[in-house]
Amino acid sequence: MFLSSLDFKSGADFGYNYGISAKHMSLPSREIVISPKTFGVIDLAEIIRFRELFYIFSWRDIKVRYKQTLLGVIWVIFQPLVTTLIFTVFFGNLAKIPSGDMPYPLFVLTGLVFWNYFSNSVTHAANSMVENESIIKKVYFPKIILPLSSLLTGFIDFLINLSLLFLFAIATGHIPNLKILYLLPFSLLVTVFSSAGLGLFLASINVKYRDVRYILPFFIQILLFISPVIYPLSILSPSHKIYMAFNPMSGAVEAARGIFSGTPPDFSLMIVSAFSSLLILFTGFIYFSKTERFFADIV
Repeated sequence: MFLSSLDFKSGADFGYNYGISAKHMSLPSREIVISPKTFGVIDLAEIIRFRELFYIFSWRDIKVRYKQTLLGVIWVIFQPLVTTLIFTVFFGNLAKIPSGDMPYPLFVLTGLVFWNYFSNSVTHAANSMVENESIIKKVYFPKIILPLSSLLTGFIDFLINLSLLFLFAIATGHIPNLKILYLLPFSLLVTVFSSAGLGLFLASINVKYRDVRYILPFFIQILLFISPVIYPLSILSPSHKIYMAFNPMSGAVEAARGIFSGTPPDFSLMIVSAFSSLLILFTGFIYFSKTERFFADIV
């Protein structure tokens, strides 16, 4: 962008008021070149400079979510427990879906804790740009902060549900295996990377095509049934297991269950799921950074 000169309606008055002589006012103009931002690359230094805004958006979303609710944060625990009960009745008791060495309620609750964090983060991240369009138009800041703040907001709920999961596991006699507790950070990182990448990608598309907000619930529901949340991978054929491995949530959920069953999942499943989550994260970041410059003009 080139700025050749400053055009004032009353240049003489401007010079008089600010003590600038006519000689200086007649100096030749200079070109000031402002280099454009390199698109396709996330400026991490800029994100760090605006880190306080990241926490502000996250805390705002947390307060708004449970404002004027009777039960408050109890809803965080209520949702997975009720869903676990429903899935246990229909899929565990009626459909007789096996759950290995774990009772089906613990089996499905483990999957739901990580799945709920994934689905809620993706949903809020996808809608974050549209919901904050007034801020985007008025104030400059790294737009990527908005969808990423959804991850921190959902992480608070995740920690509460994770505590509930450990208490439930101990109550049912399935003490977490400390030797393979390393599977917990693996499951969390795969979930975070997948949520961030998919959330950034959908947030970018949602700015231009508002149909995303209507399609998203169906999309999330489809992802639920192609993820091993209500069923184990062991009931699938070897060919289907290969395809399921490319779903990063397969590795995340199966690894988390290994903590309570004492049996870690297949190592190849973990490798493929980790690679898939990194690929999704990289794709989401690149696509978001390339489309970010158009957000203020579209929203």
